[in-house]
Amino acid sequence: MKKQYVTFVAVALATLVAIGSAHAENKTTPAPASSGVHDFDFEFGNWRVHHKVKRATGEWMEFDGTCVTHGLMGGAGNVEEHTFNKADGVTYGVALRAYDAKTGLWAIWWVDGRAPHGPLDPPTVGRFENGVGTFYWDGVFNDNPIRTRFLWSAITPTSARWEQANSSDAGKTWEPNWVMEFTRTPGK
Repeated sequence: MKKQYVTFVAVALATLVAIGSAHAENKTTPAPASSGVHDFDFEFGNWRVHHKVKRATGEWMEFDGTCVTHGLMGGAGNVEEHTFNKADGVTYGVALRAYDAKTGLWAIWWVDGRAPHGPLDPPTVGRFENGVGTFYWDGVFNDNPIRTRFLWSAITPTSARWEQANSSDAGKTWEPNWVMEFTRTPGK
């Protein structure tokens, strides 16, 4: 497991270096403090996370975990590292995020520690408005088009809520399948 962890951290860092290089090559001007570049600053630090994940059977599985989030690239990027303490063992995952000052949009990629060399899906993209972050990804699941939505809400200095939902009708209805309730813990 240690080797897989090191591998996906290496993949995560290489991806962020590539993103940083792309920003440098495009000579983008840093976004002003009032822009969305600081939208994820609330998450920097250590968290206890309660997870609810919907299984294919329709039953909800619950477990706890931890999360540590670090800023990168002057705030225009960050890494959210998760430890999932499930009944069948511990697993890991990393969310990689990058902000594009030209569009005002964040892109989010996911690296699953169970398959760290798997291909990265296209990013989930969106922004925060009125204290709620909404991000979308359009793809295919079981040969059918699907739209995925991430929602960040209920953000306070000590808590936050994240929800993932899917839609098979182009966003008319949504079926939540993963909810994370974040509670801040003291730093190391």
